[in-house]
Amino acid sequence: MSAITFGTFAYNLLFATAATHQIPTAQEAKMALNKKGSRRITVDGIEYRWRIRRKPSYMQGLCWTPMTYAVEAASGSQSGATLIVASGQAHPSNWVGAEAVPIRPAHVAASIREARDRGWEPTKAGSPFQLDRSAGFIAQP
Repeated sequence: MSAITFGTFAYNLLFATAATHQIPTAQEAKMALNKKGSRRITVDGIEYRWRIRRKPSYMQGLCWTPMTYAVEAASGSQSGATLIVASGQAHPSNWVGAEAVPIRPAHVAASIREARDRGWEPTKAGSPFQLDRSAGFIAQP
């Protein structure tokens, strides 16, 4: 039995990981918002769906990062780019007991309008569009 050095082990691990990693196809790369648990909203005559993640991420659970929600156009057979909005609120299911203010449809509508003004095209396929509306969010220690 031959001894394997750490460098050899790391190289083999890296090579095996790279060899088995598959690049997703265009169809798999599309991000579609799960219809279950999503809410509909109409903004300027266009219908959208939006959804808040039911369980907080680790960072949201500790109130280190604000709650986020996703928005996408509801009509059409093809899904377009998803809008990811970082709100200035703590997730309601956070683990530290921080007060959480609910995200209201008016906040979602304002986020959609701001994102469209900044270049988000909800019907055009592409990478998720990030909108940071977390100014004033204070992370918990």
